[in-house]
Amino acid sequence: MPVPRQEREELERTILSSGAALAAESRGRERREEPCEIRTCFQRDTDRIVHSKSFRRLKHKTQMLLSPEGDHYRTRMTHTLEVSRIARTISRALRLNEDLTEAIALGHDLGHTPFGHAGERALQAIYPGGFEHNAQSLRTVDRLEKEGAGLNLSWEVRNGIRWHTGEQWPETLEGKVVRFSDRIAYVNHDTDDAVRAGILRESELPACVREVLGDHYSRRINTVVMDIVRSSGEDIRMSPLVEEAMTIFREFLFERVYRNPVAKSEEKKVEGVLRALYDYYLADPSLLPQDYRAVAEAEGSDRAVCDYIAGMTDQFAVSVFGELYIPAGWNTR
Repeated sequence: MPVPRQEREELERTILSSGAALAAESRGRERREEPCEIRTCFQRDTDRIVHSKSFRRLKHKTQMLLSPEGDHYRTRMTHTLEVSRIARTISRALRLNEDLTEAIALGHDLGHTPFGHAGERALQAIYPGGFEHNAQSLRTVDRLEKEGAGLNLSWEVRNGIRWHTGEQWPETLEGKVVRFSDRIAYVNHDTDDAVRAGILRESELPACVREVLGDHYSRRINTVVMDIVRSSGEDIRMSPLVEEAMTIFREFLFERVYRNPVAKSEEKKVEGVLRALYDYYLADPSLLPQDYRAVAEAEGSDRAVCDYIAGMTDQFAVSVFGELYIPAGWNTR
């Protein structure tokens, strides 16, 4: 009798499209492992990501607004979950491999910094080797998780995580779906958060965005998802009309939200905090946690300090900065 994994692998050959990535034909892992009897390699990767420390830390990392006061603003965790749902919807409609799509989506931002893109820009300026959160996400699953052993994910998941943004595109259709879904998620939920915060009004969105995509964030998501499903064939794409509207939408957000001096007024402090932490640990790498001291010995102190800071949550970075640089009050007890 075939084991459940083998049954699933055979089912994939039957129900998935010709362009889908098949678990049974994965390029494999960097370190060979015996396959699971129940889960395919991509299902196994999803579990490894969800159970990782870096995944749990996403709930306390900034998505767009630094430490917003309110329960309904997105965090890096909720962004990740929204990307996953959008990507799975598209993948299922196109008969692609949902398990691979989910693994890439859930892992795509594991290397993101505290304080969102402000933290990323800060580490780009500080770390001599340069910093990209997509490359750091791959480094997180390859090198930093599990006390330095890494998660040993399959090639297809690693490729999708590495190129969910950047110069190159993922080699699988599932990876391309996640790349599209990441943008669909953030332009829409960042707009929703900006409206909630009083930075924008829905009526201020460009006319072509409201006319082509819709007048509410859920309608806009549905429009783009439906368009990708209808427009994609051998490759993943949007129609020219929707792609143009999305480009205008994103440019509008950069102008009105991402570079908004009011919404981003606190971000100028981020580089000061991260630079102070970077200099402190670089001066004495022995103060790093054991996992990162091992990185320092193998790859240099700069690399280890960058890894440690990139993995911090917003709250932890502020707390450590306060302990190191803010005088404590006198305690008479």
